Order: sequence, then structure tokens, then C-alpha cells
Amino acid sequence: MTRAETQELPVPDVQRSFREHEREVRIRTGKIACILVLVLMPMGLTADYFVYPEHLREFAQLRLLCSLLVAGVFLLHNTDLARRFYPAVGMPIVILPAFFMCWIMYRTDDGASSSYYAALNLILLAVSTVGHWSIAETLAAVAAVIGLYLATYLATQTRTDFSIFYTNSYFIALTGIISVSGNYLFNRLRYREFVLRCELDANQRKLARQKDELAETVNQLQTTNRQLQQTQAQLVQSEKMASLGRLSAGIIHEINNPLNFATTGLFTLRKKGASLTPEQREHYLEVLGDVEDGLKRVKTIVTGLRTFSHPDTESRDQVEVAEVVASALRFLSAEIKDKVEVECDLADQQTIWANQNQLIQILLNLVQNSLDSLKAKSFANGQPRRIRIEGRVENGKSLLRVRDNGLGIQPEHLPKVFDPFFTTKDQGEGMGLGLSVCYGMVEQFDGRIFVSWNEPGNGCEFTLEFPAKG
Repeated sequence: MTRAETQELPVPDVQRSFREHEREVRIRTGKIACILVLVLMPMGLTADYFVYPEHLREFAQLRLLCSLLVAGVFLLHNTDLARRFYPAVGMPIVILPAFFMCWIMYRTDDGASSSYYAALNLILLAVSTVGHWSIAETLAAVAAVIGLYLATYLATQTRTDFSIFYTNSYFIALTGIISVSGNYLFNRLRYREFVLRCELDANQRKLARQKDELAETVNQLQTTNRQLQQTQAQLVQSEKMASLGRLSAGIIHEINNPLNFATTGLFTLRKKGASLTPEQREHYLEVLGDVEDGLKRVKTIVTGLRTFSHPDTESRDQVEVAEVVASALRFLSAEIKDKVEVECDLADQQTIWANQNQLIQILLNLVQNSLDSLKAKSFANGQPRRIRIEGRVENGKSLLRVRDNGLGIQPEHLPKVFDPFFTTKDQGEGMGLGLSVCYGMVEQFDGRIFVSWNEPGNGCEFTLEFPAKG
């Protein structure tokens, strides 16, 4: 707000707020003014002792009476009446000491030419310094003091030196002008300060709102950033899967051709076996059965590879947990065989409403993480490396747990294990996308993934939780 704006007439709500503020200030300053009168009025007895010793008793009574009346005004400031009519309640604080000082001058031989006129100047100065009086109230107080002094002169005209009365009146009038001018400037400054303080409060509230809005925006940006990171992780994973799919399609095609030839050859060999003797045929058919079992196993691996690398990840079905576990372990058989003990404890006919391809990918990530943790840990001779996969249906939830006895997770890393690009592996060994992608896919199936047990140095357990029915 500019200086010109602060000098303009206030808007009604600001003016009303200023009046309410001034009411409380006037109550406080009115009490202070009463205390000053209560203390300073009796102290004037010291001056009476030296100037008018013959009137000491009488003046002491007048001063004490004034103090008692002002004490009543002080008590009046604690009532609701003072808050409703505070200008009228404050006026006696000026009139009472001025009246009694004029009475004291009336009782002296000097009359209005007494040096006690100076007390009236002090009263007027107090109006401009102690009290927060308006211009109208200050003018009324100055007029009342001058009127009382003029009445004192008229009552003591015969014993008052007119020249001294004139001089005293001149100084009282000057003091009154100074008081009115001082209060005028002081009131303008007070009002300007109040307006600026109101504007400051409004700006602080606005700043607080903007701070809250900024914090909300930051939270939204952080959420968006996390979503972008997850999307980026999923895109990277999707690209990797697409590349794997293209590579797998070529491999599958190349493997299927010799498989078909081998299957045809087995059919021919089986027909030729009819011409052999019974003793030869038994051994012959046994060998053919072993070869046929091997070919079936190769076909199963090819079928699993085709399913895993298939780009369709949208369809969902009741997926057999045992089948998913078998597929995942088959893909990792080279890393598991003769190195890690895998224990499976799965509920009969347990299913999960999900996409089979993505569920295999989730389980692959978890088992691969366990294998990495086991590989990084040093085991004593004879101590097995172990992975346990457990499936249960409990409390309307289909649960799948993967536990290992590897290194576990450090406590400071637990809150970040599902964050995109977070990894504790050496550079080049992992991008930190596996668990983040798993987290997103599990959420798509209305499930959740979490660390259900962790003991650094002794292993950890991840739990997948899905609704038991789709």
C-alpha cells in the first residue's frame, strides 16, 4: 500500500476493525492514566508542604478525594460499560485532576495566578502522550481544562494578577494546541500502522495459502514423477520383453523344425520295431520311450518360452499357482540345479486371477533376486543355499511367498526396495527395475507385494497377496 492509499478514507470493515482495536487500547491506556493520577496527585503534597503549608491538611484531603474518585474510574474500566462508552468513561481522568487543581488554586491567596497552573499543562500533555484520544475528544479535554481555569480566574479575579493569568492562559492554550496537533499526527500514524498491519496479515495469510498450494503442487509433481518413473521402468521392461520375444520367436522356429523331424523319425522307428523279436522289441521300445520323453520335455520348454515371450499381457484368467511356479523354476533351472535347494509347499488347486505371463515374470524376478542374494553370501561348508516357495489361501486372500536364506535387506534400504532404479548391485549388474515393475503389475491385479520378513544376514521373504476369487 502506498502512502497516498493509506491517507484515503478507510473502507467500512477496516474502519470497524480499527475502532474495535482502539477500544481495547483505550481501556489499557485509560487504566495507565488512572494509575498515574492515583500516584502523582498525592505526591503533590510535597509541593504543598513548601508552597502552601498553611493549606496542607485541606489540600491533602482534596488530593485524596480526587484519587478516590479516579480509583472508581479505574474500576469502571473493568466493566462492559467502559467498552461500550469508552470515550465518555475516559473523560473524567482529565476533568477530575483539572477540577481539583483549579479548586486548590481557588483556595490559595494567589488565585488563578498560582504556579499550580503548570499542573494543567501536564494534564494536557498526558492527553497527547498517554491516552489514545481522538481529535474531538482532545479538543473537548482542552476546552474543559481552559474553561475550568477561566472559571477559577473569574472566581478569584480580585486576588489574581491579570498579567500572570494571561501568561498562564497563553501557555495553557499553546499546550492545548500542541496536544491537539500531536494527537492528530499520532492518530494518523496509528491508523496507517493499523492499515499496514492488516495488509501484512492479509499478505501472510495469502502467502500461507500459496505455500499450501505450492506444497500441494510439489506433492502432485512428485506423484507424477513417480508415475513417470514407473511408466519409464515399464516401458524399458516392455522393450526388453519385446526384444526377448523377437529373439525367442526365432529360436522357437529353429528348434521346432528339428523337433518335427525327430518326432516323425520316432513314429517311423516305432513302426519298424514291430519286426523285431520280443526280446529286442522290449529294450528297443524302452529306448524309444526315453527319446520321446526327452522330445516332449523340449516341446514343453519351447511352449513355456512362447508363453513367456508372448506380447499379450492384458488377458486374465484363473491361473494355476503350481503351473506358474513350475514355469518360473524351469526357466531358472540352469542357475538352480545342484546349487540351490528349492522347496515348494503349495496349496492344492490354488489359483490367482491374473495374467499368466505377467505372474510368471513376477515370480521370476523374486526367485532371481533370491538367487543373487544367495550368490553374494558366503556359506559355511555343508550349509545349504535354500529358497522356499509357499502358496496358501487364507482369510479370502491367495498368498504366494518366496523366502531365501541369503543376505537379506539392510533396514535403510527397506523403504526403497520398490522404487524405480533403486539397486544395491554393482554398476552394470542391474537397473533396479525388477521389483518396481512387479509392484505395478501386482497392483493391476488388485493385489499387493511387500516384505513380510527380513533379517539382515539371514535372508528375507516377499509375499504376494491377491483376492482369492476373480
